[in-house]
Amino acid sequence: MKREEIIITYGSNASLMTKALLQRIDFEALLPDKQASIALKPNLVVAVTADSGATTHPEIVVAIIEHLQGLGYRTIRIVESAWVGDSTKEGFRVNGYNQISKQYKVPLVDVKDDEYVKKTVDGITMEVSRTILETDFLISLPVLKGHCQTAMTCALKNMKGVLSDRSKRLFHTLGLNRPIAALNKVRAADLIIVDSLNGDLDFEEGGNPVQTNRMFACRDSVLCDSYGASLMGFENQDIPYIGLAEDLGVGSADLSKAVLVQLNEPSDEAPSKPSGRANYLGKFTEPDSACSACYGNLIHALKRLDEVNRLKYLKTPICIGQGYKGKTDPSKVGVGICTRGLGKSLPGCPPKAIDMIRFIKELE
Repeated sequence: MKREEIIITYGSNASLMTKALLQRIDFEALLPDKQASIALKPNLVVAVTADSGATTHPEIVVAIIEHLQGLGYRTIRIVESAWVGDSTKEGFRVNGYNQISKQYKVPLVDVKDDEYVKKTVDGITMEVSRTILETDFLISLPVLKGHCQTAMTCALKNMKGVLSDRSKRLFHTLGLNRPIAALNKVRAADLIIVDSLNGDLDFEEGGNPVQTNRMFACRDSVLCDSYGASLMGFENQDIPYIGLAEDLGVGSADLSKAVLVQLNEPSDEAPSKPSGRANYLGKFTEPDSACSACYGNLIHALKRLDEVNRLKYLKTPICIGQGYKGKTDPSKVGVGICTRGLGKSLPGCPPKAIDMIRFIKELE
């Protein structure tokens, strides 16, 4: 797998999707030394299950362990810490990590109990997990989701879980963006496999999941977050730590140079019934057999427009879904290749949320 590649797969079976990504990645080419130490860093910010839209699906972790052990890698750890005030061990328990650890003989490392090494970058001194710093190969497993302070969290911010609680508090005092960039200069992931199956619309702790049935893999954390931002309807400048990390040499934010490798077409499985905020945003849509990936992107796009009070200018609902294939109606507008017969349509399968935003703005 090349550093500029982003490998994407669609579906609803996290285990099979992870295995498909790993087959395309060719892990042995990335890490020839079978004696090397490997750390898996999921997102277990709070002790809730993955259906909340907050935490990494444990099936992804299991699939990676099985794949790596099948290749002969034996020194594997799962390393994480919950946010300040929550219990990592409870997060491990709730999500079945104790059983995973026992079955596959993979130790669980609670960073809250780890030793720390002080590192300073850009004038910011932080306490970083010794286990993470001494790991030969770090695989980050973030959830692509909204965040109430940084707007979005993915690969770069997922690294915050390798800090002491004292440094986490410091990061919030300093405003998160500069510290997150600096942390990734100290240690960025060597491989990122993003859980973008049902990330939360707004909040890091979940509760408002949006089904998108998607996963993707990257080697560049900055490029990963730039792509993730576009899927959620953000420009790079909306997420300051992306540009700051690029300035520090962590990676490239230039999506025009990314090589997108799509392993399959989006699943035609219908999205789950939206709730809460997503249900409100769904009132601005006219779906007909819409795929989860496409519909989820549209919900994210509408959320961004709602934040700047632009939905009131939307004169007609946005059509979406396979039910529009072959239909012609000059009075309707739609997103996705299935709606190309309508009066106005945005191509793509699925189009990114950021492109949907631009398209909808042009309708005003």
